[in-house]
Amino acid sequence: MPNRNDVPPDSVGVELREEGVVVEYLDGRDTLYRGAPTKASESLRAGPGKEVHVLVTDNSNTQGVMMYVNDLKTHDDILEDSGVGRVILSAGDSEILFPGVTARRDGERTIIEADTDEMNGRVFVFLEDDWREESYELVRES
Repeated sequence: MPNRNDVPPDSVGVELREEGVVVEYLDGRDTLYRGAPTKASESLRAGPGKEVHVLVTDNSNTQGVMMYVNDLKTHDDILEDSGVGRVILSAGDSEILFPGVTARRDGERTIIEADTDEMNGRVFVFLEDDWREESYELVRES
């Protein structure tokens, strides 16, 4: 099906604001992921049915690369025009999204892991469903 393929990402604009993280897509649109991201220590497990978006910024925090994990709603051409990538994982699959950032499936759950020693920028994970949006930043375990 045309809306269930892996799509490579491109660089998108990023703006970190007090009210959240803004992603500026290549097609001129932007979106605000609301709220100051909650800090999570290098790993995040998303519940079943959550949309998972992963944003990795460069060290300037003004550019980044965004991937949707297991998004089955957005058509390939929309992703390609926006610069957002997508990876489709089956249960038990694992894939490196960016150097130092891995996504894997554990049953119906998606797990995002970051090796912060390998990162030059920041790693944000946004989880959404019909009722709630959550924002996280994966940081070095203290």
